Amino acid sequence: MGSSFTLRGLFAAVLLGTGLVAGVAVASDKGNPEAKRIVSIGGTITEILYALGAEDRIVARDSTSFYPDAANSKPDVGYMRALSAEGILGQKPDLILMEQDSGPPPVIEILKASEVPMVVIPTPPKADAIGRKIRDVGAAVGLSDKAEALAVKTEEGLKKLAADVAQIPGPKKKVLFVLSLTNNRVMAGGADTEAGAVIEMAGGINAAPTINGYKPLADEAVIAAKPDVVLAMSRGDHVMTPEQVFAMPSMQTTPAAANKALVTMDGLLLLGFGPRTPEAARSLAARIYPGAIN
Repeated sequence: MGSSFTLRGLFAAVLLGTGLVAGVAVASDKGNPEAKRIVSIGGTITEILYALGAEDRIVARDSTSFYPDAANSKPDVGYMRALSAEGILGQKPDLILMEQDSGPPPVIEILKASEVPMVVIPTPPKADAIGRKIRDVGAAVGLSDKAEALAVKTEEGLKKLAADVAQIPGPKKKVLFVLSLTNNRVMAGGADTEAGAVIEMAGGINAAPTINGYKPLADEAVIAAKPDVVLAMSRGDHVMTPEQVFAMPSMQTTPAAANKALVTMDGLLLLGFGPRTPEAARSLAARIYPGAIN
């Protein structure tokens, strides 16, 4: 990951994806199979393009696109929800690829009205949608065969993970994803989030299922949740230490606090929902259930 924009951009993207900013409906031109000047908006889209061997066709990317490291050498057109039409069109693209909910909407309308092909890739926080995301990106750039192979490999990885997770003995652990700690309040990941979905893929139980999206939890709700493990990010402005997390009054009586059970992971790996998701969920499972899964 990298510089100062990294997780700030990623986590703002996560929060705004819950509907705080109007997004783009799933749109779709057919793309441009011959595109040689692609502007890639969305960290996972950029990651997929690199995995497909299309990196030389990317002329610019947004600030959430920091994996692989080589992507950071590409010009940065800004944060995916604060885009500038001038900044994107100034790159003279022959294809714009962007994740659903990029914005702001007036900029998207300008881009749609331009003569540049633009494809908006759906990004639902569901394991069974990852293959489609990979295939959609591949189709847009004329690499459907490579995308199919990558999608199948990813789906097979998820199936293997699910089978291995099903063999983990004992009760499932409750995992609370903490996006941030602000004014002694926990900003947690609830239902219909990437965090909740990856926790379930890893064999855990989302400890905050009663909220939708990423929202603050009242102290009483944190206490009642009784998480066995707290999950957080490992870089950027959202880095947390066990001392910070478990010193909070609402956390002190939780099983997680008793065991100082804080798991931190790379944000784009954990929440990106792309080709590395089987790796991310398996790594999380191994840390939630030490010794029970490889």
